[in-house]
Amino acid sequence: MLKYCENSKGIKSRWYPATIARRIRAIASIHDRIEFLQGDGIEAIRSNARFAKTAMFIDPPYTAAGKKARTRLYKHFELDHEQLFAEASKVKGELLLTYDNAPQVAELAVRHGFDIRTVAMQNTHHAEMAELLIGRNLQWLK
Repeated sequence: MLKYCENSKGIKSRWYPATIARRIRAIASIHDRIEFLQGDGIEAIRSNARFAKTAMFIDPPYTAAGKKARTRLYKHFELDHEQLFAEASKVKGELLLTYDNAPQVAELAVRHGFDIRTVAMQNTHHAEMAELLIGRNLQWLK
C-alpha cells in the first residue's frame, strides 16, 4: 500500500520524513510522561480528572452532528456527547478536544464553560473543512 500511495509518490505523498523524524524524537524525549489508554474514554476522563498535572487530548468520534461516516470509520461510535462534555468540564488539568464543526457541538461546549475556535483542516480528499478546537482558554490560538 505504501509503495504507491497517492499519485504514485509512495510514502512521500503524505508523510514528510524529516518532520516525522523530528516529531518521533520529541515524543521519545518525553515518552515516560505519556500514557495511552485503551478502553472507555469517559471512564478514563472521570478517573483522571482530579490530577491538575494531567493533560488530556480528547478526540471523540465525530457523531454529535449525526454524520453518517461514524458507522464506517469507527467500530465504537456510540457516544453520549452531553456526558463527555460534563465529565470534561470537571478536569482539573489542561485539556483540548477536537470536534466536528457543528452548531450542536458549539452549544454543548459553551454550555459547559469551554472556549471554542474554528480551525481549517483538509479531509482525505484534500477538501478544505473546518474543525472545532475546544478548551478552557484558547487565547494561545490566534
